Amino acid sequence: MIPRSSPVSPRLRSTQIASAGSPRRPAALTVILLLVGIVLATPLAAAIARPNILLILADDLGFSDLGSYGSEIATPHLDALAQGGLRFTRFYTMARCCPSRASLLTGQYPHRIGLGHMVRDLGPPGYRGTLAPDARTIAQVLQPAGYRSFLSGKWHLGTPDPTRHGFEEFYGTLASAQTFFDPGHFLRLPAGRVPRQYPQGEFYGTDALTDHALDFLATARQTPERPWFLYLAYHAPHFPLQAKPEDIARYARTYEVGWDQVRATRLERMKQLGVVPATTALPPRSAYTNWGESVHADNPAWDTLPADRRADLARRMAIFAAMVTCLDRNIGRVVDSLRAAGELDHTVILFLSDNGACAEWDPHGFDGKSGPDTILHRGPDLDRMGGPRTYHSVGSGWANASNTPWRLYKHYTSEGGLRSPGILHWPRGTRRAGEFETQPVHIVDVLPTLMAAAGVTDAGPLPPAGTSLVPLLAGGALRDRTLFFEHEGNRAVLDQRWKLNAEKNAPWALYDLETDRTELHDVSRIHPDIVRRLDSAWQTWAAANHVLPEPVDYGVGYLKPVSR
Repeated sequence: MIPRSSPVSPRLRSTQIASAGSPRRPAALTVILLLVGIVLATPLAAAIARPNILLILADDLGFSDLGSYGSEIATPHLDALAQGGLRFTRFYTMARCCPSRASLLTGQYPHRIGLGHMVRDLGPPGYRGTLAPDARTIAQVLQPAGYRSFLSGKWHLGTPDPTRHGFEEFYGTLASAQTFFDPGHFLRLPAGRVPRQYPQGEFYGTDALTDHALDFLATARQTPERPWFLYLAYHAPHFPLQAKPEDIARYARTYEVGWDQVRATRLERMKQLGVVPATTALPPRSAYTNWGESVHADNPAWDTLPADRRADLARRMAIFAAMVTCLDRNIGRVVDSLRAAGELDHTVILFLSDNGACAEWDPHGFDGKSGPDTILHRGPDLDRMGGPRTYHSVGSGWANASNTPWRLYKHYTSEGGLRSPGILHWPRGTRRAGEFETQPVHIVDVLPTLMAAAGVTDAGPLPPAGTSLVPLLAGGALRDRTLFFEHEGNRAVLDQRWKLNAEKNAPWALYDLETDRTELHDVSRIHPDIVRRLDSAWQTWAAANHVLPEPVDYGVGYLKPVSR
């Protein structure tokens, strides 16, 4: 059942039914009922009827990292939302945190609003590193409709205060988290707000984001006549890999089997669940490019690694899995709060990740900070991994497994960089509980979808680049359209069955995703006309959205300056 843009109050609906069945009611009662109808037709009544909105974003979660998408990681709360909602199998992002968050919150392609890369000003209009003045966030768009808006989590849009962009309250970080164990790393806004206090040694970032989110919901419930929007942007499972010891212990032996076995097992489970077709083949292990682009090679077979290296890597993935399980547990806390408050059926819940899993930078992962340095942990050091004074990444081999069955990772416009799990749970908005949606959808579609759910029509000075997904909730179809991508010179065009894709400084490759979902067979020589057509479309899009000119130097150590 799809709510209309101006929904009828349940009280008004019952009044209309009583009126139809009571032709001889007293005149005084008729007047009273008429007055009630007038009151309930006011904008205030419309605001009450609008759904609450909970937008949950994970950070660097791979396509297959949830149990409901094939994973061995325990995610019962998200799996329950998937079973009671709609699961997307072709949910596309912008391949990196800042660009994806910009598109998510504004409904624009990221370069159009200055966030084609990260939060550093690189010069060209599409790469200024801060949210453009004419961009409007979901919070600002919903505000005229009576919504109260709150943000707990990661901002990362280059401006210093999310409360200047429509959010009443904020707790989290302005950029990526560098620790999950230090409360001093997290910020409370507006100025003067006091964050929760935690006993020594009892702070953990994912829990704290949820604690403050629950506080914000309590604030919202003080004005029950107004709907609310909560953006819960978790940092997990982005590096540094840090987790609670009891969560790590749960996976202490799980990943000793290695990434080859995990990839194969996940794909079989995905086929059984219906996440991917039964004909989907597991592609070869993906290539990686290390820090500074000095090495380009394929991820090695697990069994070729020395025993001590395998132990180190198994521990890294155990910490990653622990972070995902903790993330899921905290989402369960929020859902329990909605259920206890009687809000669950009337709340739109959308869950996704900002990009595919992160390979930075090679099969061994890094330590200390993002860069070329890795430490081989042995003996007692293995048990200390994941604690407060450690800093690790998971590496390209495990990222490849997280993105099963797709190629490559975050940063790239191959399927492994772009595809995210996507769950939409809204009992009053759809009866497609437990179904899969296979039509391609894009992160620019989130804002127009939430606008449609809320009955809002004005997005501000910039019309959304995406489209509302509300027709899908009734089993409908979206209009045919072409979707575009670019990050750090990697670029792609998605046109129904056809995908044109290229890595930085490489020529276009063309894939038929109907028969080649994992991008193994380049058919560009067979269909040069399609290549020309989609290349022309990409050039037009790039010029209109400030993708070009691209920066000569991205100012990061892992990328060489662009040669002209």
